[in-house]
Amino acid sequence: MAVELSTSINIKEPRWDQSTFVGRAKHFFTVTDPRNILLSNDQLEKARQIIHNYKQGIVTPGLTEDELWKAKYIFDSAFHPDTGEKMILIGRMSAQVPMNMTITGCMMTFYKTTPAVVFWQWINQSFNAIVNYTNRSGDAPITVNQLGTAYVSATTGAVVTALGLNALSKHVSPLLGRFVPFAAVAAANCINIPLMRQRELKHGIPVLDENDNRLGESSNAAQQAITQVVVSRILMASPGMAIPPFLMNTLEKKAFLKRFPWMNAPIQVGLVGFCLVFATPLCCALFPQKSSMSVSRLEPELQEKIRANHPGVERVYFNKGL
Repeated sequence: MAVELSTSINIKEPRWDQSTFVGRAKHFFTVTDPRNILLSNDQLEKARQIIHNYKQGIVTPGLTEDELWKAKYIFDSAFHPDTGEKMILIGRMSAQVPMNMTITGCMMTFYKTTPAVVFWQWINQSFNAIVNYTNRSGDAPITVNQLGTAYVSATTGAVVTALGLNALSKHVSPLLGRFVPFAAVAAANCINIPLMRQRELKHGIPVLDENDNRLGESSNAAQQAITQVVVSRILMASPGMAIPPFLMNTLEKKAFLKRFPWMNAPIQVGLVGFCLVFATPLCCALFPQKSSMSVSRLEPELQEKIRANHPGVERVYFNKGL
């Protein structure tokens, strides 16, 4: 006779220890698994129902622990951790590898002409804007006007940066010129992410105690969260945009690519994809998603509020976003 699954498993937290890099890496290899974007709405809804029931103390008959964790990761891959809403498909972390390998590969193939630079930087920053909005921290709504202003500002800034760097690249070696897309992407991340998440910087993000009790909203926590995300995103792009240029520079001198120049883009996309399969989860794992900071680093008024109402709390926690 099968033993019913215990209801004491803490599925509010990841399966692996998030205080270690290895534990976070295992977690994000699961979260960023590209196969999750192939799941149907029925599969997502089934996972959502299993998790909802389990949180209410109701165990689906015959459910095993492995099946519970699988449902949790399916649920986490598609639903926002703060709002609970289903995320835009291409904005989910499971779409990062297939989307980024295609866009980045094309950016690095078609980087020599101004129209190509403008088009692919626009595509890349439009995609990044969707990802940044989808994986924002907090549950406060953002208006269409705020979203539109942030998108136009971020995309324009990124394209102008790319064009400026592309103009400078004409005075350096062809190999260095291949790194222009990476420099543009790194600079654009510093523009795009803060702009798309500017509401968090202005109004703050929810900070919690260790028992998930909401203590208030903090702009200082938002600054730390967004800084960590910017660093992760730049490093995430590094291997896919730094390694292929050396390989492609060598391959283009070989007879194969001279004979089949149309293979340039597919090879570049494949190389970038291989790098991203590992770089995406490993760079997401650099910082815990449930980030934390000392109460003493919060805004003075929030410190006073916490110390008055929750005198024992010395550290607060928050979702940094991805």
